[in-house]
Amino acid sequence: MRWLARFIYFKLLGWKIVGNTNFSKDTLNKAVIIAVPHTSWHDFYIGLLLRTITNIKVNFIGKKELFKWPFNYYFRAIGGRPIDRTSGQNKVEDIAKLFDQEEEFRLALAPEGTRKKVEQWKTGFYYIAKAAKVPIIMFTLDFKNKQNKVSEPFYPTDDIEADFKFMRSFYKDAVGKIEAYT
Repeated sequence: MRWLARFIYFKLLGWKIVGNTNFSKDTLNKAVIIAVPHTSWHDFYIGLLLRTITNIKVNFIGKKELFKWPFNYYFRAIGGRPIDRTSGQNKVEDIAKLFDQEEEFRLALAPEGTRKKVEQWKTGFYYIAKAAKVPIIMFTLDFKNKQNKVSEPFYPTDDIEADFKFMRSFYKDAVGKIEAYT
């Protein structure tokens, strides 16, 4: 299956991976992976192809209602974990606990929280990484340059402003699918 993903990603779509191309899988079993810019449903299959090519286990979270028969088997098989999104839940702590339940857990999130253009990122991913004591690995969904640029692991500090400035600078030239083709 990996050969097919490589063929589609590299040959048919013409994409490339640059930077930390193995997502530090040789040294890290746990991380929060953030994907920016998230502007289209196409980001999902690019992410799946990239995950298959690099041969890394990547997880995602979804509302618990998605994990009902018959879809629960599929979503879990591709790395999904259900969460309770009802109000009053401490979602950051609940998600951080998922890291303790698995020997290998890399959680992919989109800091924008939506596929629409936003000025401010959500902060949940940052606090999840801090609570779970894991690094953040950034990667681009750059449709203009047809590339996924992957960062080295970044450990959040206690200075959220400086950390966000650093992380946003990683994405400064990345152009999402909607922006690239409008």
